[in-house]
Amino acid sequence: MAGEIEDAIERADREHFTQDPPKTLKGQIGYLLRRMGSAKAVAQEIGVTPDSVNRYRRGARKHARPDIAAKIDHAVRARWQPGIRKRRRKQAATTGITVETRARFGYTAPVGSTDENRLRRLTVKLPATYAQRLFDAQDRGLGDRRMREIIAAGFKEAYFQDNGARAMGLSEVQINDIDYLDIEY
Repeated sequence: MAGEIEDAIERADREHFTQDPPKTLKGQIGYLLRRMGSAKAVAQEIGVTPDSVNRYRRGARKHARPDIAAKIDHAVRARWQPGIRKRRRKQAATTGITVETRARFGYTAPVGSTDENRLRRLTVKLPATYAQRLFDAQDRGLGDRRMREIIAAGFKEAYFQDNGARAMGLSEVQINDIDYLDIEY
C-alpha cells in the first residue's frame, strides 16, 4: 500500500499524460501483457491465475470483479507513458516541485521560541535537490516515512528558514497527521 506522498507523486505524474490509458478490460490486459511480458507476471501483479488473464485477453470474460478491476486499472496507470513520466521528473529535478499540504508540523527550536506542533496549510516550492531526493527515494522503495523526512527537510529550508534568512536555530521539522498532500511539477 502506497503512502500519501507516493500517491501524490502518482497523481502528479498522471496530470501530464498525453493520452488516456485503455478503458476496456481487454485493452488493459493487452497493455499489461505487452509491458510485463507474460500472463504469469500480470497474474501475480493483479492477484489472479494466468488462465484468468488469458480469458480477459481473449474476451471470454468481459468483466472482472470490482477489486480485481481496480488492481488492473492501478497496474495500467502505474505503467502508462513511462517516457513522459521520466521526462517530467527529469525536468522537476532541475526546476523543483511545489508541495501543497495541510498537515501537523512540529519542530525542534531553541528555548524561548514556540515549537508547538500545530496544523498548517502550506504551499511551498521546494528546491530541485529535494525533488531529486524524493524521486530517488521512491525509485528505491524507501517508503513513506523517508519521503516525509525529505519533504520536511525541504519545508525547513524553503519555508521555516526562508532559504537561510531566518530561524537558523531550527534543527528539525516533522510532518505528522497529513490531512492532504498534493505535489505539482
